[in-house]
Amino acid sequence: MNSSSPTSKPSDPTKPPRRGPLKRLYDWVMHWADTPYGTPALSVMSFAESSFFPIPPDVLLIALCLGDRARAFRFAFWCSVASVLGGLAGYAIGALLWDTTGLDEFFFTYVPGFTQEVFDKVKLQYEQYNFWIVFVAAFTPIPYKVITITAGICDISLPMFLLASVIGRSARFYLVAFMLWRYGEPVKRVLDKHLGWITFAVAAMGIGGFLAIKYLV
Repeated sequence: MNSSSPTSKPSDPTKPPRRGPLKRLYDWVMHWADTPYGTPALSVMSFAESSFFPIPPDVLLIALCLGDRARAFRFAFWCSVASVLGGLAGYAIGALLWDTTGLDEFFFTYVPGFTQEVFDKVKLQYEQYNFWIVFVAAFTPIPYKVITITAGICDISLPMFLLASVIGRSARFYLVAFMLWRYGEPVKRVLDKHLGWITFAVAAMGIGGFLAIKYLV
């Protein structure tokens, strides 16, 4: 007696693989590098990333610099300016909307680990190390948007916040631009070969930044 076994339906080789929402968003960001609107898109993205957008502007900055190395520092300039302005918008969100719209109650009630005690500890850290907290977040993968909004909530000095943001953001983006301007071709070969892993590493560092905020305070 012959027995039959269930067979799986073969996959269609012509059908593109499914992509997650973050990958689709990443692809959408990167496509601007191949359009005449790369610089405006970089500015808008840099502004938005400082308060809510999840993709760091570095990915588009890298693509634009590799496409036109002679304009690398111009790209870094607009990226830095827009990011600092976005940081000021994040500061305003924390300063103006936190107590007046019920955001504080929402965070304390629904965001895990965000209690009044944790908030008070973060505020104390700002009072002691305010410049360095903003600078480190502006320069490293620690999520800058978390720091900008919390800075407004804690009512730290706006001139100090602005100074730390300008130094940190400019140092970060100009460093990227310099590396690509100076070592464009070797860097391009590495990115072409390992872009997926590099993107994954940047995302992992961003997650690590959230964890650092949680455990360091």
